[in-house]
Amino acid sequence: MEDKGFAVYKSIFGNIKIEYDGEKITMLKKIYTDEVGKKTEFTDRVYKELVEYFNGERKSFDFEYKLVGTDFQIKVWEALCDIPYGENRSYKDIAEAVGSPKAYRAVGMANNKNPITFAVPCHRVIGSNGKLIGYAGGIEMKKKLLDMEKSNK
Repeated sequence: MEDKGFAVYKSIFGNIKIEYDGEKITMLKKIYTDEVGKKTEFTDRVYKELVEYFNGERKSFDFEYKLVGTDFQIKVWEALCDIPYGENRSYKDIAEAVGSPKAYRAVGMANNKNPITFAVPCHRVIGSNGKLIGYAGGIEMKKKLLDMEKSNK
C-alpha cells in the first residue's frame, strides 16, 4: 500500500473522498468536484463500510483514522464519537462535555472542520431548539443521515 493518497467514490450522497496515510484515514468527506485519485484495496474496504452504513447495515466503523487539529477540535471530535448511533446532542451539550460550557459556537466551528465525517458523527449535533443547523454536507444530507440512523437504531 502507498503511504499517502486518496480515492473518490460515488455514493447515494454524491462523491465521497477518502484520504489515507498508511492504514489510517486522514479525511473522509463529501466533495463537490470530480477528483479521481487512486482506489486501493484499503480504500475499497473503507468504502464498503460506508455503503453498509448508508444502507443502515452498520452502526460503527472498523477502519482506523487519524485526527489532526487543535487540542480543542480534537476534544470536540472525540466527544462526538460518544454520541450513540441514532441519537442527537446539542452544540451546548458538546460544549459542556468538553468542559467549556459557553463554547457552543466554537463547537460548531470544530464540527465544520471535522475531517472524518460519518465516522466522527458531527451530523448528530443539532441546535438546542431541536433544529437541524450547520452541516458541511448540507442540511438535507444531515436529515437523511439522522432519519436513517433513527429508523435502524
